[in-house]
Amino acid sequence: MHAIWGHRISHFLWRINLKLIARIHSNLLRSATGIEIHPAAKIGRRFFIDHGMGVVIGATAVVGDDVMIYHDVTLGARGIGSGKRHPTIGNNVVIGAGARVLGDIKVGEGAKISANMVVTKEVPAKTSVDSSEFFVI
Repeated sequence: MHAIWGHRISHFLWRINLKLIARIHSNLLRSATGIEIHPAAKIGRRFFIDHGMGVVIGATAVVGDDVMIYHDVTLGARGIGSGKRHPTIGNNVVIGAGARVLGDIKVGEGAKISANMVVTKEVPAKTSVDSSEFFVI
């Protein structure tokens, strides 16, 4: 909870162009919580991180409303460059522990990504991603 509220403050500072202060605040939060959310990331309402140690959310990530993620999840880029590099997560998505969602992809509303999955392609709405059904590399 503290990491999310802290991110909302960092994000506000980022939006009003106090980027250095936003980064310092974000780094202090990371040190205190073990959760790294870039101040530019856009996080929806009622976002919940369960056992958040190791969570990383990149700068151009967009997370919808009512999303739940578990520990050690990465919403990351697949390379260095400018522009949109991180995933867009729809509303009501659940992402299991250790999952990696990488690149400028969309995870559709109501999708569920199982633990330790590596997702690099779009996930349709209401789809379950798990190694026995839908393994994407």
